[in-house]
Amino acid sequence: QVQLVESGGGLVQAGGSLRLSCAASGSIFSISAMGWYRQAPGKQRELVAQKTSGSSTNYADSVKGRFSISRDNAKNTVYLQMNSLKPEDTAVYYCYAVIRQAQLMTYGDYWGQGTQVTVSS
Repeated sequence: QVQLVESGGGLVQAGGSLRLSCAASGSIFSISAMGWYRQAPGKQRELVAQKTSGSSTNYADSVKGRFSISRDNAKNTVYLQMNSLKPEDTAVYYCYAVIRQAQLMTYGDYWGQGTQVTVSS
C-alpha cells in the first residue's frame, strides 16, 4: 500500500508565499512523476506542476515564474514553492505520484487527500 501525505496549506495574503510538501510512503519500488494539481470551487481539477524522475518539469501557464516544484528522491517527497500568490490561486491542492509498488510490475496513480490554499486580497 502507498500513501501520500500533504502539508503546508493555509491562509495567506495576496503577494505572500507558501510551501507545500508531499511525502510518499509504503511499499514503493520506484516513483516516476510527482506533481501537484488544484481544484477551485466550481472548476475542474487542473495540473499545476509536475516533475519526472528525469527532472523534466512542466508548469501551468498561470503559475510560471511564480511557482517552483522540486523533489527529494531520497525522501520520496515533492515540494511546491508558491510565491507572489494571487486570490485566483485559491484552491484545494492535491499531490499525485506515479508509483510502482514493490510487488507489482506496473505503475499506478496515487493521490493525496488535498490541502486548502486560500489567498486573500
